[in-house]
Parts: sequence; structure tokens; C-alpha cells
Amino acid sequence: MSSLLNSPAAQRTLALCLALPLMVLAGPAAADGDGVWKNGENVYAKVCGHCHEKQVGPQIKGRQLPPPYITAVVRNGFRAMPAFPASFIDDNALQQVAEYISNAPAPAAQP
Repeated sequence: MSSLLNSPAAQRTLALCLALPLMVLAGPAAADGDGVWKNGENVYAKVCGHCHEKQVGPQIKGRQLPPPYITAVVRNGFRAMPAFPASFIDDNALQQVAEYISNAPAPAAQP
């Protein structure tokens, strides 16, 4: 059982479970102080990147995922990805981040 808990997947899931309540509590405060997101890159950096850049969630940049798919996953959740309601990220900010993710190049390979 302990080897199961030491697996990379279990560690990623545990990290997500620990980080998610903090992100949810931050809510719109994660925007730039005035409750307004600057742009899609800003939303990604302040919300999505916490998991998707740290191998907690899958790499999503550089995959040309369609914006409607991204918005559906964000609103409804998918597997370990929690749902984010409009009270956390408004529709305009969600559309901006979906466009950003859809058009972002894949990150450079790490040596």
C-alpha cells in the first residue's frame, strides 16, 4: 500500500488536493487586486499554471485544444480537474484563457 502512495500519480493527486482549497479560497482575489483579469496569459499564470506547469495536471499548452473544449472542461471538470464556477472565473476571462491555451506553443523541453 505504501508503494502505491509513493507513485507519481498519487503524489500529483495529493498535491492537487492540497492546493485546490487554497485556489478556491483565493477566488476572484487571484485577479489583479481589482477583481479583473488582465488577459488569458494572466489567468493561466495565476490559476492554471499552478497545476499544469508543475506536472500535477497534464501539459495543455502546445496541444491546440479547441477553446470550446477547454471552457467545457473548466466549467464541468474532468477526471482530477475540478470544475471552476463563474463565481471563480467569469465567462470573459474563461474565454480569454481558452484562446491563450489553444494558441500557446508547447513549452521548451527541459534538459
